[in-house]
Amino acid sequence: MNLPPIRTVAQAIRSATEVLGPRTDSARLDAELLMAHSLGVSRSQMFLQHMGDGVPEAFAGFVERRAGHEPVAYIRGQQEFFGLTFLVTPEVLIPRADSETLVEAALSARPDAASVLDLGTGSGALLLAVLENLPGARGLGIDRSAGALAVARTNADRLGLSDRTDLRQIDWTVPDWDRVLGRFDLVLANPPYVESGAELAPDVRDHEPAGALFAGADGLDDYRRLVPALPELLAPGGVALVEIGATQAQSVCALGAAAGLQSTVHRDLGDRNRVIAFTFSLGNGPRNA
Repeated sequence: MNLPPIRTVAQAIRSATEVLGPRTDSARLDAELLMAHSLGVSRSQMFLQHMGDGVPEAFAGFVERRAGHEPVAYIRGQQEFFGLTFLVTPEVLIPRADSETLVEAALSARPDAASVLDLGTGSGALLLAVLENLPGARGLGIDRSAGALAVARTNADRLGLSDRTDLRQIDWTVPDWDRVLGRFDLVLANPPYVESGAELAPDVRDHEPAGALFAGADGLDDYRRLVPALPELLAPGGVALVEIGATQAQSVCALGAAAGLQSTVHRDLGDRNRVIAFTFSLGNGPRNA
């Protein structure tokens, strides 16, 4: 991609914003993040100290990649989540702000938790964010992807949490996958829940791992495997927090009821159904929180 002649960081950001405008709703932010990454500084440092500097050679290549719909997080190799910075690669889903609802619900439900299980840990974002805020807890993260587990291990090391984190390659589509795990005060899960025929933005469809996105014709295949296993994974007083798609609350709550679990639905900042909290106590169906 040939950007117009430019001499300063400020000019390059303006030019890149024009290039990216037809391709993303966050063109200016994307350009700023990519420039800061090119400079090797934070975005705030860039604004304060570098707007008149010359343009790093790498910037044009980063803009070209973004124009091809590659997510900014993969270009930068990192994503912020719940106040922490996580390494991300195309082996893992990019942690999203909506998923912070799950972390908040988990910390509120069991601030005394000593044991945490993360089903499908990916980058480790959910598990490590919870452990960072529960200094007395230990965690186990499972994933079928060796590549994802390598990313999660790196994140645990970078955050100083590897001594409290166990990561194992386990596939929940294999019979008796859950028999060796034990029971936990908190169980976390953000499983695949996108319908196989759903239309997705090219940033997601063409770049994020399909195995972590799609879950059958109705998007419920993985809930049908995971939710019935929860009673054997929860310690007395334990809580399972499961992320869902915005239209899936009724179906996933019904799976919980069939397993003898009570459901509480939590909404995200956009007022969409986002997380279901499952507990042992039987009730009269889901209630909103």
